[in-house]
Amino acid sequence: MVYTPAEVRSLTPVRENVEKRASVPDLRDVFLCHAWDDRKGAAKELHDQLELHGVSVWFSEKDVLLGTTLLREIDKGLVKSRVGIVLVTPALLLRLAGEGIADKELSALLARDQLVPIVHDTTYDDLREVSPLLGSRSGLNTAEDTMAKVAAKLAELVAL
Repeated sequence: MVYTPAEVRSLTPVRENVEKRASVPDLRDVFLCHAWDDRKGAAKELHDQLELHGVSVWFSEKDVLLGTTLLREIDKGLVKSRVGIVLVTPALLLRLAGEGIADKELSALLARDQLVPIVHDTTYDDLREVSPLLGSRSGLNTAEDTMAKVAAKLAELVAL
């Protein structure tokens, strides 16, 4: 896989965190933060592409069981994941402005050096308007790579 120099610089600390957390039991490779509206579209596509590359994904649509408390299950998912990825779409930008569940997930992920934004159908400029902290992090962009290539890069990032 070919990374740009900017991707190498931004993803190196994330890779170091992956290596540090390798011994945590029952650890998922990634936690997928996304807008509810994207759960059957872009988020599902990214989830499926990651799993095709052998990446274990915490994805609320399959990991939150009926009758459980959503926020508590998300909290557990965050603890049990090596890396957090945020699928930044127009729907997510609207959700972040509304300070919903995605905003809480993002706050937790920003607190640790294990966050990779994936920009899809929007721009980093649009992201910086809503979340300067997330917008300041380098990540991957589906305008530059297909979702399959983005998933391959993430798979390589979390491979041990």
